[in-house]
Amino acid sequence: MNRVVITGMGVVSPIGNSLSAYWESLVNGVCGVGPITRFDTEGFKAKLAAEVKDFNAADFGMDVPTQRRMDKFTQYAVAAARQAMADSAITGTVEPERLGVYVGSGIGGMSTFVEQSNRLNERGPGRVSALFIPMMISNMAAGTIAIQYNAQGPCLPTVTACATSTHAVGEAYRAIAHGYADAVIAGGAEATINPLAVAGFTTCMALSLEEDPLKASLPFDARRAGFVMGEGAGILVLEEYERAVKRGAHIYAEVCGYGNTCDAYHVTAPRPDGSGGARAMELALKEAGYGEGDLLYINAHGTGTPLNDKSETLAIKKALGEAEAHRAIISSTKSMTGHMLGAAGAVELIASAKALEEGVVPPTIGLTQPDPECDLDYTPLRARKAALTLALSTSLGFGGHNGVVALRRAEL
Repeated sequence: MNRVVITGMGVVSPIGNSLSAYWESLVNGVCGVGPITRFDTEGFKAKLAAEVKDFNAADFGMDVPTQRRMDKFTQYAVAAARQAMADSAITGTVEPERLGVYVGSGIGGMSTFVEQSNRLNERGPGRVSALFIPMMISNMAAGTIAIQYNAQGPCLPTVTACATSTHAVGEAYRAIAHGYADAVIAGGAEATINPLAVAGFTTCMALSLEEDPLKASLPFDARRAGFVMGEGAGILVLEEYERAVKRGAHIYAEVCGYGNTCDAYHVTAPRPDGSGGARAMELALKEAGYGEGDLLYINAHGTGTPLNDKSETLAIKKALGEAEAHRAIISSTKSMTGHMLGAAGAVELIASAKALEEGVVPPTIGLTQPDPECDLDYTPLRARKAALTLALSTSLGFGGHNGVVALRRAEL
């Protein structure tokens, strides 16, 4: 099998619209949660979200006519891909047939769907946009990125709810490892802070109803009562190791393991004993060659829902064993970004790669009242230095989809 490395990364997030801004915010414990500004929340129980701020698509090469042909989730994906491709300096070095795109979205163009539904009801079928379908469908971020970079290799947009972009990166890793591509633009994007999505997540009792931004997204805390919806995009350029070294690319980390399992239990709730997530972690750790000499960082799914955090703690203990679970260093960056849904896995993999590179673990902010059933080291409140060698990024999605990607510190 080929070795696979990360040579470029790009971010659009509630705490920064570049890799440097995102990482600086993570290390400094910046909270990206605030009052919803996208619509009037009168009558809504959930008042907060982690919105992307100060985003200007024109800054990423999208003029106004282009923006009108793209849902916001595609704009975010294109912006993050532009950053990642520039960061990797890979453009022009790989044959189009050997360049792939694996970029997914958990929900896709939901805002476009809502807008065009309203237009149909108010103005009739003749007024529905001819661009409605291509703006709304979940594969369009991948398709648009492929067109922009003439990527004629494998193109696979995943849709596995909250695990979407973790699976996208994991499958991209396998495509390169097994020789189907030399490089893949991989990740995910989401933009669903709209009335219908907020109402839907609220009525299925998933969202936090807290009105204080600093007390809303509380992974592993005894007070946790739901997640905060986020948005944005994370894109990574994955590349075959030898060609990356040959062209002198900067290597952030090596992708060295991947686990993909299903709870097969419930449409929204995780399997209570955490066994499905544990198996995904075990698969990734085994492939990564996890051993006694490793210091492990886990970027947890850590949504701040009562069920997830308890079952994820059990999953970590099952996968590692009690002693190793307590030695691992864990955090949930969703405490700062909120839950970016289909983009969450990719931005958390980016955080994991930077943690390995910099030797710094981002914190779980807001964790002041630990839950006795969540008794591991979750890096409360402040970042800390650690000589990490291996990282896991875990994602546990609605439908029981579990995705885990392992990264190893680059040895240059």
